[in-house]
Amino acid sequence: MSKIIGPEDYLEPACLLCGDPMGEEAPMRPIPQQRIIEKMDEYMSRRDYAGAERHLKYWLLEATEGRDKRGELMVRGELIGHYRKTAEREKALKEIDAALALVRELDYGDTISAGTTYVNCATALSSFGENERALELFRLAQPIYENSAATRAELLGGLYNNMALCLAALSRYSEAHAYYDKAMEAMAKAEDGALEQAITCLNRANLVENEVGMEAGESRIFDLVDEAWDKLGGFTGPRDGYYAFVCEKCAPTFGYYGYFAAAEELKNRAEKIYDRT
Repeated sequence: MSKIIGPEDYLEPACLLCGDPMGEEAPMRPIPQQRIIEKMDEYMSRRDYAGAERHLKYWLLEATEGRDKRGELMVRGELIGHYRKTAEREKALKEIDAALALVRELDYGDTISAGTTYVNCATALSSFGENERALELFRLAQPIYENSAATRAELLGGLYNNMALCLAALSRYSEAHAYYDKAMEAMAKAEDGALEQAITCLNRANLVENEVGMEAGESRIFDLVDEAWDKLGGFTGPRDGYYAFVCEKCAPTFGYYGYFAAAEELKNRAEKIYDRT
């Protein structure tokens, strides 16, 4: 027997899926991003938030173990949105830091993927009251979206609407109005953009109230609420899980402004869709 010590003597056996006994890395294993998103939509259509988190955390582990950095970024982006909806601040902040680090590691620069990550992170930060930091990220995303021919109208509209919300929270009212104008214009070009326009109208009604007060802004506020109702009531697109989500999201604002029948109708529409799915 040879007295020379070889790699086989000191290297641990490796899993066949992870590499060979000589230490070579296995090829990167990409995760099925489209299938993951479709399954996520199913969970959200049933409001199964616990199931959605389990689903995303499973695929996050698969992406990290398979060294699929692009897939990991996608899943972390979904987790950021999920934790924003479930109001889990610390979990969201952890995913935001990890996602921004991945953008730098992947050297995405001025790509749409970088812009989308900035928007996802900024939207969550704004929802948790960190509006100054959120606005910095929105500002990074804006030139990427505006200068790319690949930017879909709904992405641009979502950016403007969320920037307006952030600016309103910082009491920068005139700037917020300008971005709401941009959001309405962009969503007019998007398929089924009326739903997002309805949300923008209600957000703007809140802005007017905060800016000038209910008494001074009453006429403008009710015009905006009426416009939102027309957008939702006249919507001709699919009455799916996202439509239910929008109805559920908008109902409390209608109720706040005294549109009690409209609020109840929207809640009923959402419940019927959720029951069906």
